[in-house]
Amino acid sequence: MNKILTAIHREAGKAILGKDDIIRKVLTVTVAGGHILLEDIPGVGKTTLALAFSKAMSLKFNRVQFTPDVVPSDITGFTVYSKESGKMVYRPGAAACNILLADEINRTSSKTQSSLLEVMQEGSITVDGVTRKVPEPFIVIATQNPIGTAGTQMLPEAQLDRFMIQLSIGYPDADAEIRILKDRRQTDPLETIQPVANAAHILAMRKLAREVYIDDKIYRYVRDLCDKTRNHPLIRLGISPRGALALCAMAQSWAYMQDRDYVIPQDVIDVFPDVAVHRLMLSSKAHVQNETAQTLIRQILDQVSKPDVTR
Repeated sequence: MNKILTAIHREAGKAILGKDDIIRKVLTVTVAGGHILLEDIPGVGKTTLALAFSKAMSLKFNRVQFTPDVVPSDITGFTVYSKESGKMVYRPGAAACNILLADEINRTSSKTQSSLLEVMQEGSITVDGVTRKVPEPFIVIATQNPIGTAGTQMLPEAQLDRFMIQLSIGYPDADAEIRILKDRRQTDPLETIQPVANAAHILAMRKLAREVYIDDKIYRYVRDLCDKTRNHPLIRLGISPRGALALCAMAQSWAYMQDRDYVIPQDVIDVFPDVAVHRLMLSSKAHVQNETAQTLIRQILDQVSKPDVTR
């Protein structure tokens, strides 16, 4: 990794102990220009993760705790009449930031969930016929609780597809948890994080990552993996072309993170599980056979031949 990425990793690691792989994946998505879906139980550090990255990268951070009474205008903003000017004035919503933490996104209405569709895809918000760009970079980190589903609204496939990857932080290991218990007695580790990058740095790295070379054999490998998910007997909905684009972007970013200017098959293999897991809709037969998206992803990686790419 370059110096800036290494510095961000170091600062974020002050608050997210024992999860270097998660930090690296979040950095990869940040450079790739995508959004992150965190499906995990409460209390494992999802909010801390978002705050840590926003502080280390000097980015504006907003958080919305999604509940049934959150409405679309809370996200997009609204226009209101101003007596002083005699005109309608736009009041920005929560999405007017760089990092938006959409906490428990599945606990709000479908209408409110859909208010994020445009801004996640286009980086803009349309209110009363006027389209406004949100600050760049713009990253949504949304969380879902896999247990306690009472009162939740499942995200539609079209919205799931807009998240570049899905991650699970999981419990810390024994040593990391002991360090957490000790550290929290004295100070909040978030207060120790120093800003080591800014929006311009992130946008510059995104530009460089997009220039990472992808051989035609790699493109065909990506296509073959995605096609296998679309024609698998236990999968009723596979990876879309948007998902294939996300896979390429993640592979480029993963290569860039390793100081390479070209993608190798292993880059695709490394990022494929996180890109694919939330995009696969399994058939009823798969559920009967106790198959999971993770096991099917491993099968697909084993079944699709890896190309021989030399440079």
